[in-house]
Amino acid sequence: MKVFILAALVAVVASQSYPKPQYTTPAYPAPAYPAPAYKAPAYPAPAYPSPSYKTPEYAPMPYSFNWAVKDDPSYNDYAHQETADDKGYVTGSYRTLLPDGRTQIVNYKADDYTGYVADVKYDGEAKEYKPTYKPAGYPSPAYPSPSYPSPAYPSPAYPSPAYSAPKYQSPSYPSPAYPSPKYPTKY
Repeated sequence: MKVFILAALVAVVASQSYPKPQYTTPAYPAPAYPAPAYKAPAYPAPAYPSPSYKTPEYAPMPYSFNWAVKDDPSYNDYAHQETADDKGYVTGSYRTLLPDGRTQIVNYKADDYTGYVADVKYDGEAKEYKPTYKPAGYPSPAYPSPSYPSPAYPSPAYPSPAYSAPKYQSPSYPSPAYPSPKYPTKY
């Protein structure tokens, strides 16, 4: 409660206006600048003709389409169907096979009043995805190996470097002088 009262008191004090200092007009006069020595050019305002055509108003055009893909080896299974009327009301649905084996089905409606409204459903049970495709090994080429001999490269004219491993002294450790442990006897 004390914190609340203290915060309220700080807010009241901070909201009060402090007296502002009174500034007097400066003792020196404002500088007078001479008029420019050149005449500013006068450009006419650009005059563009108004467009001679009227902006067309488009009315919704009725349409209907559908398509589907079903390719079992590549696990592609999806489809889309949509229809629209001349008032801009669109209905449709699409489905796709998900990697977990379920089919996602989306039914939707769209118009200028309610916007896009979708109903999403899933068909089937989710299961672990295990691909069955196993790539085969590459076969040997059908063309014969080359008949020309492999090139013989001359040995280099410079001597090969001689590497010698440094000789390190093996470390020696003192033997431990620890007493052997004493275990208690049975009681």
